[in-house]
Amino acid sequence: MKLKELTKNKVFLIAEAGDNHNGSLDLAIYLCDLAKKAGCDAIKFQTFITEEVILKGTEKAPYQKRKDKAENQFEMVKKLELSFDDFKRIKKYCDENGILFLSTPYDIKSAEFLNEIGVPFFKISSTDLNNFYLLKKILSFKKPIIVSTGMADLKEVKKTYKFLKKNGAVEIVLMQCTSEYPAPFEELNLKVLETFKREFKDVIIGFSDHSEGYIASCIAVALGAKVIEKHFTLWKGLPGPDHQASLSPDELFEWVKMIRLTEKMLGDGIKKIQPSEIEVRKVAKRSIYLRKDKKKGEIIKEEDLIILRPIKGIEADKIFDVIGKKLKVNKKKFDPLYKEDLTHT
Repeated sequence: MKLKELTKNKVFLIAEAGDNHNGSLDLAIYLCDLAKKAGCDAIKFQTFITEEVILKGTEKAPYQKRKDKAENQFEMVKKLELSFDDFKRIKKYCDENGILFLSTPYDIKSAEFLNEIGVPFFKISSTDLNNFYLLKKILSFKKPIIVSTGMADLKEVKKTYKFLKKNGAVEIVLMQCTSEYPAPFEELNLKVLETFKREFKDVIIGFSDHSEGYIASCIAVALGAKVIEKHFTLWKGLPGPDHQASLSPDELFEWVKMIRLTEKMLGDGIKKIQPSEIEVRKVAKRSIYLRKDKKKGEIIKEEDLIILRPIKGIEADKIFDVIGKKLKVNKKKFDPLYKEDLTHT
């Protein structure tokens, strides 16, 4: 499955469930239903073995401390861990219900497992942008790779890009991302998408949106993003690190709706008369009329003409072609001029 094909005609929308299932398989399944009903193309989770990712006693990130300051990062994440069997059931459910299952692996065993159950491509978290050990394993599967670039500068992104290319990446998506929850609007730096297009000619660009609402995602689409992901939850008040900064169910539906509307607004880039303009054009555009009565054989002068609505004859841009022509018929004041009315002098 090629992401270039998936993004050819529309933006690919990933509903990021992440760990907002709170370790519950039932809630994870419900989130799959929600993403499907909202019209998302895929739902994405996070697959990890906590002991392979976080050292015991590791402090939480500032945004993670808002819910429970007592527990450390290891304790928090361990509670959110789903088993490989859980993910097999989630993927089977997604396959049966017509939504693409994705998950971000955070360790080698999780990456191997996800490849075994047939994920079509891999998403790499910003935290692992420079985890070349994990990246090399994922690249060995010869599947497209989506890479978030939060907490990095352009030099680091270029270094990872070179590593991906050197190790046989078949298809790369680079996602602009600001790794804060919620990300401040003034730190989204969406013009980075233009930088990515300029610096990396053979990649697809995307946006991992951690901001509030949908406006940033819509702007990203306008700037050329072809893949957008956004966290969502059943309820923002649930315990856990990401719920508060995630979309509610109603907001998820609105997010999809507004992005699809943005795509329609952008159009195909071909300047043309739109269907809704055809009737308006008939009465709003102008053509050439006579200011006074003129007789057959008279030469038309500039002062004989006036440009008026509606279009009934020769359009306004032909006025300099009309001046100096001879009338073939008698014409009254405010009559429109037609090509057949004129002859060369």
